[in-house]
Amino acid sequence: CFSAQVIFRALSPPYAAEDPYSTEAQAQLKITNLRVRLLERQGCPCLPASPATQPPPALHYAIYDFIVKGSCFCNGHADHCVPVAGFKPVKAAGVFHVVHGKCMCKHNTAGSHCQHCAPLYNDQPWQAADGKTGAPKECQSCKCNGHADTCHFDMDAWLASGNRSGGVCDNCQHNTEGQHCQRCKLGFYRDLRKPFSAPDACKPCSCHPVGSAVLPLGPRTFCDPSTGDCPCKPGVAGPRCDHCLPGYWGFGAYGCRPCDCARSCDPHTGDCLSSSSDVTWHNEEPPFQAMLNESEPTWGWEDEQGFSALRHSGKCECKEQVLGNPKVFCGMKYTYVIKTKILSAHDKGSHAEVSVKIKKVLKSTKLKILRGKRTLYPESWTNRGCTCPILNPGLEYLVAGHEDVRTGRLIVNMKSFVHQWKSALGRKVLDILKRDCN
Repeated sequence: CFSAQVIFRALSPPYAAEDPYSTEAQAQLKITNLRVRLLERQGCPCLPASPATQPPPALHYAIYDFIVKGSCFCNGHADHCVPVAGFKPVKAAGVFHVVHGKCMCKHNTAGSHCQHCAPLYNDQPWQAADGKTGAPKECQSCKCNGHADTCHFDMDAWLASGNRSGGVCDNCQHNTEGQHCQRCKLGFYRDLRKPFSAPDACKPCSCHPVGSAVLPLGPRTFCDPSTGDCPCKPGVAGPRCDHCLPGYWGFGAYGCRPCDCARSCDPHTGDCLSSSSDVTWHNEEPPFQAMLNESEPTWGWEDEQGFSALRHSGKCECKEQVLGNPKVFCGMKYTYVIKTKILSAHDKGSHAEVSVKIKKVLKSTKLKILRGKRTLYPESWTNRGCTCPILNPGLEYLVAGHEDVRTGRLIVNMKSFVHQWKSALGRKVLDILKRDCN
């Protein structure tokens, strides 16, 4: 007997019933060892019958040709493959038999078998292509804003996003940080004149070494990452904290001293002046606990946190509204009550403006007050030369005041109720508004 064939296929037809990239199909297709066992001799029915007088011929058999065919396994992410680096083709019968072992990947995949995503395309879990529908199931790029070369997939980030994005950028460059390199590092701020994808979109802070304050979060001075404005010491102004506020003088290591004048004074000598310029009051650091020492008359940062009428009664009087009898609070007929964070203050000469971010509206009357950025107008800061009620940039307050319907302004004055925000205070005021002020 000659030319008998034994054919073995990893997948039995019809192949259309299987997705060749499914886990079940891969378990059959990824054959690494094939063994053939010759168990026993069999008679050959094609040989003529021998006369009884002659002994039967010896039944010898052998394998005279053995052919194994296969292809690269690329998970559906490649059309062809190339020899693996370092592989030496074997020459048999004048023909080079080459095993093409490395897939030429597409669909943003990588690896010898396209078994994982390319370095910057790990925003979603890797998947093999769909062998039935032909869907490529490409790897998706991470959103690194042009500040990273690689990213990795993080399951926690994936689940937190509702299975939309799990890419975490690696080694953010150009002074950026965050999951998507989406913000400037501490000590740098965003240059709004350039797209954030630009290599120089984050500029280093340029805070004045004398006038800027060290925040409680650490030993260094950091500027606002969105504007570059620096936190200033008491009485100091300017984006870099490099000069005194109107009404202050003596720029130095402890900030600036308050003038002994109704309005402004010379910033170097303290001599009183008759006019003031339009200067921005930039973010002062939140106050520390006052450390008063009567035996130490020298003015210092610890015992003077910005000019307060309470410490200069000769200049003006400032009485703080106290939340006592609900009837008294309701009797003030406040037309707005808000929870707000103080961003910055601006002396306009004829009036003052305080930029705030309204976080909660407890009451509004005629004006439409929405959460977000807005301006408060403190009458007492310029009309009487006072800084009361005190609104320190960076802190949150509960503010109750009156609306100026004609100008659309929210007014703050000595009659306003201004207290640093506490959750218990907010609940108490809201209860008073609902129960006693209707």
